[in-house]
Amino acid sequence: MRKIFFKISNTGLRWLWVSIIVLIIDRITKCLAQKYLILYRPFAILPGFNLDLSFNKGAAFGFLNHQSNWQVWFLGMIAFAVSIGIITWLTRLLRHENWMGIALSLIVGGALGNLWDRLSQGQVTDFIQLYISHFYWPTFNIADSAICIGATMLFLHAIFKKK
Repeated sequence: MRKIFFKISNTGLRWLWVSIIVLIIDRITKCLAQKYLILYRPFAILPGFNLDLSFNKGAAFGFLNHQSNWQVWFLGMIAFAVSIGIITWLTRLLRHENWMGIALSLIVGGALGNLWDRLSQGQVTDFIQLYISHFYWPTFNIADSAICIGATMLFLHAIFKKK
């Protein structure tokens, strides 16, 4: 057991707690949104920020949302495969690659959060709505935010990493 713990602590797997926290926060907030928000009726929090319950069977920004349910399983399989690939990548990270470990763990947590929705409900729960004047960003959730933050961190790492 000690040998396993030592091996995990020396790889990117030690950052999987970030994935677990993302998954827990995502589940809690989606459950609260479904319990307290009314479908498609925005609840104003601040100027430029509403809570607005909606469901998405498609991919990011509603892409493939109006298909005949094949996309739910297809996107679920992609999320599962990407999660396995990233977890494998985490096993190969060196101990000092903290930025990369956190970025990948955010992506895994977000992917698993949305996968949970697809498997349990056949759709993803969205509830965060941002806007400026009459321009609305597509509604999203905590899992989507974690994926975007993780992907941005990977992008910044690729740009600024030392050669």
